Amino acid sequence: MKPLPPAILLMGPTASGKTALAFEIADRFPVEIISVDSAQVFRDMAIGTAKPDAATLARYPHRLIDLISPEQSYSAARFRADALAAMAEITAAGRVPLLVGGTMLYFKALREGLADLPDADPAMRARIDAKAAERGWPALHAELAQLDAETAARLAPNDAQRIQRALEIVRATGRPLGEHFAAQRAEPLPYRQLSLALLPSDRAVLHERIAQRFDDMLRDGLVAEVAMLRAKYKLNAGLPSMRCVGYRQVWDMLEGMLPPNELRDRGIFATRQFAKRQITWLRAMMDLVTLDPLDSSATEQALKRVAEFLTAA
Repeated sequence: MKPLPPAILLMGPTASGKTALAFEIADRFPVEIISVDSAQVFRDMAIGTAKPDAATLARYPHRLIDLISPEQSYSAARFRADALAAMAEITAAGRVPLLVGGTMLYFKALREGLADLPDADPAMRARIDAKAAERGWPALHAELAQLDAETAARLAPNDAQRIQRALEIVRATGRPLGEHFAAQRAEPLPYRQLSLALLPSDRAVLHERIAQRFDDMLRDGLVAEVAMLRAKYKLNAGLPSMRCVGYRQVWDMLEGMLPPNELRDRGIFATRQFAKRQITWLRAMMDLVTLDPLDSSATEQALKRVAEFLTAA
């Protein structure tokens, strides 16, 4: 049988150093970067998504960024199709796909395939959003717990996007998410994989990095960016783009629902919660090479692993 082509997957929580390590790998090996980030797919959303600037992209081209308007939605199924197409093109050109990001659902979809879930139902979503606006997302989370206790236990009470989708699925099919995933058709990734995971050993240091990152975004104009998006596009708080961490908090401030002096703390707290969920996903994944980004030798370890992987038969 013809050997599978190589692919490198680099994942980790926000502010763990994925981008810097990806650039180190790109400087030394014949790789091409594919973004695995559900926020960087949106055009005109740069500051709050930590999207590379034009000079960086000229040196390190990224695929699967700036794909759609913030008015649109992007799914894990579409990501998998787009990523596989990009990987095939990169492989055909004699290079190695390097998939980098923190959207763990996308990595899971790519590595394992997808459950057969119903398409989005705009009318049902609108009803769920209306109920959430009236009662709050924790109340909807409690409702989900009655219908799908296992899924509700995995979600934070204010995780609006995932609560909405879980309620939509269970109402449309009468079956909890777990049953759909149990019946999922395995679609293994047709590549020989090296999956690197950055897992900081000290959560306090990660929290400091997250705070600094959010401060940098505020300094660089995150509030002005959201104001520009609101003026340029027809947006609402229920869209996936405006549910992204940071954007949601700025949106609430601009709507008068969050005092300006609370924006920083709320944004940092939400980002920490997001990182916690990312780490939970990573710890449940199999066949990962874990590295501690707080270890001074982490980059050297990663580069050694990549070299060994690419020279292996």
